[in-house]
Amino acid sequence: MGPVLFGLGLETGVDQVSEIVRHARAADEAGLDLVTLSDHPALADRIDAYAALGFVLGATRNITAATIMTNLLSRPAPILARAVTGLSTVSGGRFVLGLGAGGLREDMVFLGGPPLSPAAQVRALEESITIVRALSGGGDPVTLDGEFWQVTDLIPAAAPTPPIWVGALGPKTLAVTGRQADGWVPGHLADWRSKLVAESRPRVDEAAAAAGRNPADIVTIYNVAGPITRDPQPRTRDDDGRWIGGGVAQWVDELTTAVLEYGASALIYLDRPGIIVSETTVNLWTREIVPAVREAIAEP
Repeated sequence: MGPVLFGLGLETGVDQVSEIVRHARAADEAGLDLVTLSDHPALADRIDAYAALGFVLGATRNITAATIMTNLLSRPAPILARAVTGLSTVSGGRFVLGLGAGGLREDMVFLGGPPLSPAAQVRALEESITIVRALSGGGDPVTLDGEFWQVTDLIPAAAPTPPIWVGALGPKTLAVTGRQADGWVPGHLADWRSKLVAESRPRVDEAAAAAGRNPADIVTIYNVAGPITRDPQPRTRDDDGRWIGGGVAQWVDELTTAVLEYGASALIYLDRPGIIVSETTVNLWTREIVPAVREAIAEP
C-alpha cells in the first residue's frame, strides 16, 4: 500500500474568501497532503475553482491542491489541459485533476452549452482525459479529431500529466475510471462500508484489468463529512449505515479501519456547501485526527 493522503475541503462561497486561504495555510502548516475545491461555475455565489486554485497554491508551500470535481463540460478539454499544466508548472507539481462526467447537466444550459445525454457525457469524459494526457509531458504536436473537441498540431506542454481522479457512479463512468484514471472518488459521500463502494469498485477493477492495467494502481479517495466533537457520540452512523461523524477517538478508529481493512488511499474532510468550517473543527482534523490515524496505520 502506498502512502495514504489526508486532505481538507475548502469553502468556495464568495463570502468565504478569507477562510479559503486561512484554512489552506492551516492544512499546509499542519502537514496535510491535500486541499480541495469544488467547481460550480454556473453559481454566482461560488468562487470559480480554477480562479481560486492559483491563490491557494500561491499562499501555500508544500500542500497539493485538487479540484473535486472539475465541471468538465464548461471547460473545453484543450483549454483545461493548458490550465492544468500551467498550475502544475507554477506550483512545482502540486496539483491533482479531479474530473466528473458532469452530474449537473442543467449547469450546461445555464452556461449556454449543449445539454448532452448521459451517455455522451461519459464519452466526453474519456475524450477529455485522452486530450489532457496528450497535451502534457512534452512530445510531438498533437492532432485529434474527436467527437467533442478537435486540436491540430498543438504542441504539448512540458509539465507532466498530474494525477487524474474521476468521480464515478454509473457503470460506464466506472469503466472509464478503470481504463483511464489514477484514482476513483465514490459519489454521494459513500464510504468504505457502503453497498455502493462494494458494488462499484469491482467494476473499476474489471475495466482496468481488461485494459491491461493493474487495478491496484487506481487508488480510492473518500470525501468524509460530519461533526467532529471532543467527546464520543452515541451514534456515528445513520439508519442507512452512512457515517455521520463523532468524537475524535471515534473518527480515528473509523478512519484507521477504512485504511487498514478497506484500502482507503485518501481521506478528505469537508462540510456542506455554504458552511464555514469552524477553527475548532479544522484544528481537531489537522492536529489530532490526522496525526493519530497516521500513527495507527504506520508500519511497525
